[in-house]
Amino acid sequence: QALLVESGGGMVQPGGSLRLSCAASGFTFSNYAMRWYRQAPGKEREWVAGISISGETTNYAGSVKGRFSISRDNAKNTVNLQMSSLKPEDTAVYYCNAISIKSYWGQGTQVTVSS
Repeated sequence: QALLVESGGGMVQPGGSLRLSCAASGFTFSNYAMRWYRQAPGKEREWVAGISISGETTNYAGSVKGRFSISRDNAKNTVNLQMSSLKPEDTAVYYCNAISIKSYWGQGTQVTVSS
């Protein structure tokens, strides 16, 4: 059974940093591109960042480019999202997504940016 478990969320002040992690199991992680999405209250889920199977290619939404960094470790079946210079508008539930022939989602982790 495929499983994605996010961790690392929490509350942080504006300008602060957080590192989200997503642990994968139950499928061949190294065959899947990975993405992070987020959903703020009252808004639709939006794509944040993506990383290729090898980790060589990364892409970011314009709103987070230069502040967030996605990485993966295929030996540990994990994908991370390093977030810095956080803003109140980054407040959302963050989800990791594995995409290939199939798509898997985690349960999400809450990130709150507030003073």
